[in-house]
Amino acid sequence: MAAVPRDAGSGPAAGARFFCTAGRGLEPFVMREVRARLAATQVEYISGKVFFTTCPDLNRLKKLKSAERLFLLIKKQFPFDVSSVSKGRMCNEMQRLISDDPESWLNAISIWKNLLELDAKKEKLSQRDANPLKRNMGENDIIIAKKSKTEIQENRECQLEKQMEEEILEQGNVITEREEVQEEESEKDVAKAVVAHNQGDLTFRVSCRCSGAVAKTFTAQEIGRVIGIALMKQFGWKADLRNPNLEIFIHLNDVYSVVGIPVFRASSLPYLKPQALTTAECL
Repeated sequence: MAAVPRDAGSGPAAGARFFCTAGRGLEPFVMREVRARLAATQVEYISGKVFFTTCPDLNRLKKLKSAERLFLLIKKQFPFDVSSVSKGRMCNEMQRLISDDPESWLNAISIWKNLLELDAKKEKLSQRDANPLKRNMGENDIIIAKKSKTEIQENRECQLEKQMEEEILEQGNVITEREEVQEEESEKDVAKAVVAHNQGDLTFRVSCRCSGAVAKTFTAQEIGRVIGIALMKQFGWKADLRNPNLEIFIHLNDVYSVVGIPVFRASSLPYLKPQALTTAECL
């Protein structure tokens, strides 16, 4: 039986709250998988989505195979009543998703930052382990060059050999320096999103999906614009539709209102199926 949406702000005492999208009728399979693979607790579902609590461990989260997309949950609450209020009043109600409980947003951002930091560190270690020969080349050449300086000085042939060894050393240093620069750039790209929140220049975009009575009153672009403006006012974030640090996902219908952050980019994992989401044109 599908779970009834909870009030905004309710959450677990430990672990992080996630949800994933699933094909209609596949929710029971996803529920079994999150329990088995992620040791998830507080598992419940509504049509097309499975909610659960688990440790925010990126390696474990990547083991999830039957879900479509995985999100870090920010809000889950009852639907907006659009039948008895004006459109302006509805805009104010939507903005209260942010202004009524900013702490839940900051907590979710903190967990999201930690996931990125751990992923960046593991990626750096894997890059180092993948190229041990290149890293050892420079060290070996330094040893050879030092021996050449002390043992071979007057012999002309040895001088030529020394010159060759110095050239190899220089090439090895160039390779090592280039590799370190590439690793630093890769780490900076991932860490850019991590530190952006602390620097107050985090960029975002809103992806909105709406149906039912809400869709008859608002377009996805209008909802995204309302939410985007509220985020900029509350946290000082900047909208960036092309290459944001952060994506905010919001789904409104006649059954629930859900807000979350995608844990992975849709293109980063091959098993993720594309979603029919409309990117809201935030101001």
